[in-house]
Amino acid sequence: MQMFIGADAQPLRDYPYQGIPFNKVQLSDSFWAPRIRLNQQVSIRHSFKQCESTGRIKNFEQAAARKGQLCSAYPFDDSDVYKIMEGASYALAANPDPELDHYLDSLIEIIGQAQESDGYLYSTRTMGHAHPWIGTERYQFEHEHSHELYNVGHLYEAAVAHFQATGKRTLLDIAIRNADHVATVFGPGKRSVAPGHEVIEIGLSKLFRVTGNPKYLELAQFFIEARGQRTYSKKTGEGNVYETGEYWQDHEPVVQQSGAIGHAVRAVYLYSGVADVAALTGNEVYITAIRRIWESALRKTYITGGIGTAGDGERFGADYELPNESAYCETCAAIGFVFWNQRMFALEGEGKYYDLIERILYNGLIAGIGLDGQSFFYTNPMEFNFKNGDLSGENKRSPWFKCACCPSNVTRFLPSVPGYVFAQRGNDIYVNLFAAGHTSLDLPNGVKVALQQSGDYPWSGDINITLNPDRAADFSLRLRIPGWAREMPYPTDMYRFADSTSQQVSLKINGEAIAFKIEKGYAVLTRRWKKGDKVALQLPMLPRRIVANELVKANHNRVALQRGPLVYCAEFVDNNNRTSNLILPKDAGLKAVWQPQLLNGVMVLEGIVNVVKPDESGQSVSTQSHLFKAIPYFARCNRGEGEMRVWLPQKITEVLLDMK
Repeated sequence: MQMFIGADAQPLRDYPYQGIPFNKVQLSDSFWAPRIRLNQQVSIRHSFKQCESTGRIKNFEQAAARKGQLCSAYPFDDSDVYKIMEGASYALAANPDPELDHYLDSLIEIIGQAQESDGYLYSTRTMGHAHPWIGTERYQFEHEHSHELYNVGHLYEAAVAHFQATGKRTLLDIAIRNADHVATVFGPGKRSVAPGHEVIEIGLSKLFRVTGNPKYLELAQFFIEARGQRTYSKKTGEGNVYETGEYWQDHEPVVQQSGAIGHAVRAVYLYSGVADVAALTGNEVYITAIRRIWESALRKTYITGGIGTAGDGERFGADYELPNESAYCETCAAIGFVFWNQRMFALEGEGKYYDLIERILYNGLIAGIGLDGQSFFYTNPMEFNFKNGDLSGENKRSPWFKCACCPSNVTRFLPSVPGYVFAQRGNDIYVNLFAAGHTSLDLPNGVKVALQQSGDYPWSGDINITLNPDRAADFSLRLRIPGWAREMPYPTDMYRFADSTSQQVSLKINGEAIAFKIEKGYAVLTRRWKKGDKVALQLPMLPRRIVANELVKANHNRVALQRGPLVYCAEFVDNNNRTSNLILPKDAGLKAVWQPQLLNGVMVLEGIVNVVKPDESGQSVSTQSHLFKAIPYFARCNRGEGEMRVWLPQKITEVLLDMK
C-alpha cells in the first residue's frame, strides 16, 4: 500500500501538462460555440425545470424540513442537481447571467438547510425515507447502492466550479463541511469502504487543490486503496460481475488490475480519480496501472469513441466484443472517458490521448444531446433495425429519464469544452483541438502570448493560428496532427483505413511551407516568435472507409465512414426509409457535400449504393443502385424514428429485411 501524505505536507506537484482553463479560452467557431450558448440558454434551464417537476429539488426541501418521502426514483438523484449546478457555474464564468446566478443562490440555500449539523448531506435519509438501498444507518450500503459518497463527490465538483466562477463560498463551505464529516468516518483506523459508485476521488482531489488541505487528498487515496480488500463469494471470472466485485472495480487492488472491467461509468471515474491522486502525489505505480488499463480499454472501444458493450451491468465486454445493434455506449461513459484521456495527456503529453478525446467529442458524446438542446440519449448504439415490425434499441430522444445521469452530465460538460483546446508545459504551447477562438498565457520567462485560432473545423481542414507574444521570444508551438490525418485513425490496430490517400498534411509559417517533425503526435515548431506570426495547418479531409480488427466479429465484411474527426451513419430518412438493406460497394464514388439547411448545417457524404430488394413472394432478392447519403453520427435521430447504421456491409452475406 502506498504511503499517505503527511498531515503537514503541502502539494509539491501536479499534472506536468496543464490545460488552459475554459474561462480563459473564448470560442467563436461555428461548431462548439453555438452548442455552448444553447446549453446555457436552453439545456441548463430545461434540466433545472426537469429537476423541479420530477421532485429532485423537492427532495432537498423535504430534507431541510426533516420529513417526507423520496419524490424522485433514486437516492442518487441528488447528484443530478449537483451536476447541473456545476455546468451552470461554468456557464456563469464564461457568460454572466444574473437570473441563473440568482437561481443557483436559491438552490444553495436549500441545500445548506438540508445539510445536517455534522455536515452529513443525503436528502433521502435526512427526510426520513426508508429506501431499501440505504439501510438503517449512514453508509451501511455505501459499497452497494446507497450512493452517499457518489452524491457528495459531485457536490464537491459543483462547489469548486461555483467558487471559481463566482468567488462565492456558499456552496464550497457546504462541501467542506461534508468532506470534513466524511473524513471523521473513513480513513486509517476508521471505517473502510470501496465506494460503490466512484467519483468522490475526483471531487476530493479538486477540493484539495482549492483548499490546500491535505486530508482531502489523503482521503481520496484511502478510497482508492480500499479496493480489492473485500472478500467475494466467487473469484474473478466466475459468476456475474456483482458476485466477483468486478462491477465496482473491487475484484483486486487497483495497482494489480490489468483491464477495463465492470460498470463503464464507474470505471472511468475511478481511473480519472487515480490519475488525479497520482499526479498530486507522484505515485508512479498508479500511473503504470492506469496506463495498462487504458490499453485494455482501447480493445473495448467503438469507432465513435463509445464504451460499455452490454446493458446488463452497463459494463465493458470482453476484448473486441463490440456488437452493433445492442451497443450500450452510455453518454455518461463517453464523458467519463474524455475525463480519463485528458488526464492521461496531462500526465504524459502524448497526442494519442487527444486523438481519442476528439473521436469521443465529435461522435459518441454529443450524440447524447439533440440539436434542440433539450432531448437526450442514454445509450448510443451503432445501428437500429426493424425486426417483425419493431425498431430496435433506444431509437427516440427523450426530454429526460427516470435515471437522468446522462442529461445532467452533458449539461455540465459542454461549458468546459474550451478548456480542452490549449495546454502548456513550460515554454511549450500545445494546440490540442481545432476551434476558432482565442486565449492568452504566460511563459516562465514572463512573456505573455496571445493566440488566435481560425477555421471551420470539423467541416474544413484549413486551420490558421496567429501568435502575438508581447515581445519576440523563443518557445515551441506544438500542433496536434490527428492520427486520422497520418493514416492512423486509432492509436492501435483496432481500426485502420481500408485504403490509402496521397493527400498529406501541410504546414506554413508566414506563408512559407516548412518541413516539420512529429513528436508524440505533435508537429513541433520551435523558433523565435514575434507578434503577428501566422501558422497555417492544412489537414486532408477526404471521405475514408474504416475497417475493424478481424477480432471484432460484428464488423466482418463491413466498413465505417469517416471524414476528418467525424464518423458517419446512414439514416432512414435519407435512404428510402431503410438502412438494413444497403450494400456499400468499393466504387460508391463518395463525395462530401455541404448542406447548410440540413441539421443546422452539416457536411454529408453522398454516393451510389446497392439496395437489396425482395420479390413479392419473399423467396428471392435482387439489388438496385440508389443514391446514398450519410450524415454525421452525432446528428442522428433528430428527424424522427427509423433505421440507422454505422457499419455498412460491402457485399451480401445476410439478408436483414422486415417483410411486413
